[in-house]
Amino acid sequence: MKCITLTVDAIVPYEGKIVLIRRMNEPFKDHYALPGGIVEYGERVEDAVLREVEEETGLKGKIHGLVGVYSDPDRDPRGHFVSVCFVVLPAGGELKAGSDAKEVALFSLDKLPKLAFDHEKMIKDAEGMLRGVLS
Repeated sequence: MKCITLTVDAIVPYEGKIVLIRRMNEPFKDHYALPGGIVEYGERVEDAVLREVEEETGLKGKIHGLVGVYSDPDRDPRGHFVSVCFVVLPAGGELKAGSDAKEVALFSLDKLPKLAFDHEKMIKDAEGMLRGVLS
């Protein structure tokens, strides 16, 4: 029996831009992506997204809002990964790459690099929510 893997992704506005990580591992090694990862057994998605943001970017955060649930079976080449995406506002910490992030960088919405997975769609879906927090 095949299973679905539950993941989380975070759009983190910071200094008028958004935080992206450069992936250290496959799939999409060396591509930029939103901070995120797999939800651990027994963990709430809200706790998982804050944990992943801190592990990958060094920033503590607080959830601002839910962007959406992304469940296209083809969104990840490893199998059927369903992601819950949140906008997470920084609430302390120091911006630095950690965990499986090779690098952390800031990008404005109009100058995004090519992104891994369906992260471009997530950011586009969050634009209305981001307007008030990016200025």
